[in-house]
Amino acid sequence: MLQGFKDFISRGNAIELAVGVVIGAAFGAVVQSLVDGFIGPLISAILGQTDLSAVWTFTINNAVFSLGLILQALILFLFTAAAVYFFIVVPMNAMAARRKRGEEAEPEAPSEDILVLQEIRDLLARNLTPAIVNDAGTGAGSVPTTPPPSIPPAV
Repeated sequence: MLQGFKDFISRGNAIELAVGVVIGAAFGAVVQSLVDGFIGPLISAILGQTDLSAVWTFTINNAVFSLGLILQALILFLFTAAAVYFFIVVPMNAMAARRKRGEEAEPEAPSEDILVLQEIRDLLARNLTPAIVNDAGTGAGSVPTTPPPSIPPAV
Protein backbone atom coordinates (compact mmCIF):
# COMPACT_ATOMS: atom_id res chain seq x y z
CA MET A 1 0.00 0.00 0.00
CA LEU A 2 2.83 2.39 0.79
CA GLN A 3 4.51 1.50 -2.51
CA GLY A 4 1.35 2.46 -4.38
CA PHE A 5 1.22 5.78 -2.55
CA LYS A 6 4.90 6.38 -3.31
CA ASP A 7 4.30 5.63 -7.01
CA PHE A 8 1.33 8.01 -7.06
CA ILE A 9 3.26 10.84 -5.41
CA SER A 10 6.35 10.37 -7.57
CA ARG A 11 4.37 10.50 -10.82
CA GLY A 12 4.98 13.69 -12.72
CA ASN A 13 1.31 14.68 -13.00
CA ALA A 14 0.68 14.81 -9.24
CA ILE A 15 3.82 16.83 -8.58
CA GLU A 16 3.08 19.23 -11.45
CA LEU A 17 -0.46 19.72 -10.16
CA ALA A 18 0.76 20.47 -6.63
CA VAL A 19 3.33 22.94 -7.90
CA GLY A 20 0.69 24.56 -10.12
CA VAL A 21 -1.71 25.03 -7.21
CA VAL A 22 0.96 26.56 -4.96
CA ILE A 23 2.30 28.85 -7.69
CA GLY A 24 -1.25 29.78 -8.70
CA ALA A 25 -2.16 30.77 -5.15
CA ALA A 26 0.97 32.88 -4.76
CA PHE A 27 0.48 34.42 -8.18
CA GLY A 28 -3.17 35.16 -7.39
CA ALA A 29 -2.09 37.12 -4.32
CA VAL A 30 0.31 39.20 -6.43
CA VAL A 31 -2.35 39.99 -9.02
CA GLN A 32 -4.90 40.75 -6.28
CA SER A 33 -2.53 43.27 -4.71
CA LEU A 34 -1.83 44.82 -8.12
CA VAL A 35 -5.55 45.28 -8.78
CA ASP A 36 -6.31 46.50 -5.24
CA GLY A 37 -3.27 48.75 -4.94
CA PHE A 38 -2.95 50.24 -8.42
CA ILE A 39 -5.60 49.37 -11.01
CA GLY A 40 -8.62 49.81 -8.72
CA PRO A 41 -7.54 53.19 -7.32
CA LEU A 42 -6.61 54.37 -10.82
CA ILE A 43 -10.09 53.58 -12.14
CA SER A 44 -11.68 55.05 -9.00
CA ALA A 45 -9.70 58.27 -9.46
CA ILE A 46 -10.75 58.51 -13.09
CA LEU A 47 -14.41 57.96 -12.17
CA GLY A 48 -14.24 60.27 -9.11
CA GLN A 49 -14.80 57.70 -6.34
CA THR A 50 -12.61 56.71 -3.41
CA ASP A 51 -13.05 52.98 -3.95
CA LEU A 52 -13.85 50.87 -6.99
CA SER A 53 -16.70 49.20 -5.11
CA ALA A 54 -18.38 52.62 -4.77
CA VAL A 55 -18.43 53.15 -8.55
CA TRP A 56 -21.89 52.80 -10.13
CA THR A 57 -23.77 51.92 -6.95
CA PHE A 58 -27.48 52.36 -6.58
CA THR A 59 -30.07 51.48 -3.96
CA ILE A 60 -33.48 49.93 -4.45
CA ASN A 61 -35.65 49.34 -1.32
CA ASN A 62 -32.61 49.58 0.98
CA ALA A 63 -30.69 47.00 -1.11
CA VAL A 64 -27.37 48.33 -2.36
CA PHE A 65 -26.28 47.22 -5.81
CA SER A 66 -22.61 47.74 -6.70
CA LEU A 67 -21.55 47.35 -10.28
CA GLY A 68 -18.08 48.51 -9.20
CA LEU A 69 -17.56 45.25 -7.26
CA ILE A 70 -18.41 43.30 -10.39
CA LEU A 71 -16.04 45.51 -12.38
CA GLN A 72 -13.28 44.93 -9.81
CA ALA A 73 -13.76 41.13 -9.94
CA LEU A 74 -13.81 41.21 -13.74
CA ILE A 75 -10.58 43.24 -13.86
CA LEU A 76 -8.95 40.84 -11.37
CA PHE A 77 -10.00 37.87 -13.48
CA LEU A 78 -8.76 39.38 -16.74
CA PHE A 79 -5.40 40.41 -15.26
CA THR A 80 -4.94 36.97 -13.67
CA ALA A 81 -5.83 35.17 -16.90
CA ALA A 82 -3.56 37.40 -18.99
CA ALA A 83 -0.67 37.00 -16.56
CA VAL A 84 -1.06 33.20 -16.42
CA TYR A 85 -1.23 33.04 -20.21
CA PHE A 86 1.75 35.29 -20.94
CA PHE A 87 4.01 34.20 -18.07
CA ILE A 88 3.17 30.48 -17.81
CA VAL A 89 1.32 29.11 -20.85
CA VAL A 90 3.34 30.81 -23.61
CA PRO A 91 6.77 29.87 -22.14
CA MET A 92 5.62 26.28 -21.46
CA ASN A 93 4.33 25.93 -25.04
CA ALA A 94 7.62 27.28 -26.38
CA MET A 95 9.58 24.85 -24.20
CA ALA A 96 7.38 21.93 -25.33
CA ALA A 97 7.91 22.89 -28.98
CA ARG A 98 11.69 23.01 -28.47
CA ARG A 99 11.59 19.65 -26.71
CA LYS A 100 9.49 18.16 -29.50
CA ARG A 101 11.92 19.37 -32.17
CA GLY A 102 14.73 17.61 -30.29
CA GLU A 103 12.85 14.30 -30.17
CA GLU A 104 12.57 14.00 -33.92
CA ALA A 105 16.29 13.60 -34.55
CA GLU A 106 17.39 11.02 -37.10
CA PRO A 107 18.31 7.65 -35.65
CA GLU A 108 22.03 7.11 -35.24
CA ALA A 109 23.84 4.56 -37.37
CA PRO A 110 24.39 1.24 -35.58
CA SER A 111 27.75 0.84 -33.93
CA GLU A 112 30.46 -1.44 -35.32
CA ASP A 113 29.76 -4.26 -32.86
CA ILE A 114 26.07 -4.27 -33.82
CA LEU A 115 27.02 -4.48 -37.50
CA VAL A 116 29.33 -7.44 -36.79
CA LEU A 117 26.61 -9.22 -34.83
CA GLN A 118 24.12 -8.66 -37.65
CA GLU A 119 26.61 -10.11 -40.14
CA ILE A 120 27.14 -13.17 -37.95
CA ARG A 121 23.37 -13.62 -37.65
CA ASP A 122 22.94 -13.42 -41.43
CA LEU A 123 25.78 -15.93 -42.03
CA LEU A 124 24.30 -18.37 -39.53
CA ALA A 125 20.90 -18.05 -41.17
CA ARG A 126 22.39 -18.85 -44.59
CA ASN A 127 24.53 -21.77 -43.46
CA LEU A 128 22.21 -24.14 -41.68
CA THR A 129 24.02 -26.89 -39.81
CA PRO A 130 22.52 -30.38 -39.39
CA ALA A 131 21.93 -29.65 -35.69
CA ILE A 132 19.81 -26.59 -36.51
CA VAL A 133 17.92 -28.51 -39.17
CA ASN A 134 17.20 -31.36 -36.71
CA ASP A 135 16.13 -28.90 -34.00
CA ALA A 136 13.77 -27.24 -36.46
CA GLY A 137 12.15 -30.64 -37.08
CA THR A 138 12.57 -30.62 -40.83
CA GLY A 139 14.92 -33.60 -40.98
CA ALA A 140 18.55 -33.73 -42.01
CA GLY A 141 17.98 -34.59 -45.62
CA SER A 142 15.39 -31.97 -46.51
CA VAL A 143 17.63 -28.88 -46.47
CA PRO A 144 21.03 -28.87 -48.16
CA THR A 145 23.65 -27.61 -45.77
CA THR A 146 27.10 -26.26 -46.26
CA PRO A 147 29.63 -26.24 -43.49
CA PRO A 148 30.76 -22.86 -42.15
CA PRO A 149 33.86 -21.49 -43.90
CA SER A 150 36.09 -21.91 -40.85
CA ILE A 151 35.51 -25.69 -40.61
CA PRO A 152 36.94 -27.78 -43.43
CA PRO A 153 34.48 -30.17 -45.04
CA ALA A 154 34.67 -33.77 -43.85
CA VAL A 155 35.80 -36.29 -46.47
